[in-house]
Amino acid sequence: MSLGKLDFSAPARPPVRLFLLSLFSVALSSYAQTAPLTIAAASDLAPLETALRQALPSIPLTFTFGSSGMLARQIENGAPFDLFLSANDSFVQALARSGYLQPASITPYATGRLGLWSASGNVKTFKDLTNPSLRHIALPNPRHAPYGAAAEQALRHLGLWTSVSGRLVLGENVRQAFEFARSGNADAVITSWTLVFDKGGVLLPDTGHAPIRQSGGIVRGTPREKEARSLLQFLVSPAGRLLLSRFGLFPPTP
Repeated sequence: MSLGKLDFSAPARPPVRLFLLSLFSVALSSYAQTAPLTIAAASDLAPLETALRQALPSIPLTFTFGSSGMLARQIENGAPFDLFLSANDSFVQALARSGYLQPASITPYATGRLGLWSASGNVKTFKDLTNPSLRHIALPNPRHAPYGAAAEQALRHLGLWTSVSGRLVLGENVRQAFEFARSGNADAVITSWTLVFDKGGVLLPDTGHAPIRQSGGIVRGTPREKEARSLLQFLVSPAGRLLLSRFGLFPPTP
């Protein structure tokens, strides 16, 4: 039985067009409600990922962790992030001045601290790092990792930089630096307190280096501005401050 030739060039009937447009609108609306909030986050925040998801169950969160400097460059190059949570306020301010972040959204949310860790547990102070038995000392790269920059400042302030600089193994961020020590490829590491506070690490003095002021900002043009603002507001709320303190972060400094 012949069905005849079908004419695919014939225009769709108006009701069909309206139906398809309706389906498309519903799909867009559904996507807008379920699309995750994409967050460029400093690596010291990695331990908080699960807790933040649980604290904000109505907002799907997708994290990309890295050094603040590297993430800032990705935002400059058009990476599709909605929110930047930096470990250094200077990166946030620079992006706002360049038009990549909304200046009014900049929110200081915490102060970071340096932590010292060694598998042996025998390295407890900056001065212990001068022990010649320590062949390799891990550090986040000071060029783009705020914790690495703070560690270098502190070591220089104490007059120890010359004695340790020749033995440094630089990680791209605090997590990679810690992994060097955890895996045995370095004898000790200076990293963020958030990564070692629950692993036998030592909280180092916050003198001798500029405060590690951690700030966030909303990426200009994001369609998820409302959700990004909600996360920033949570971080500075009493519940958010309590969560941050549980993972080794301190209140923002003036």
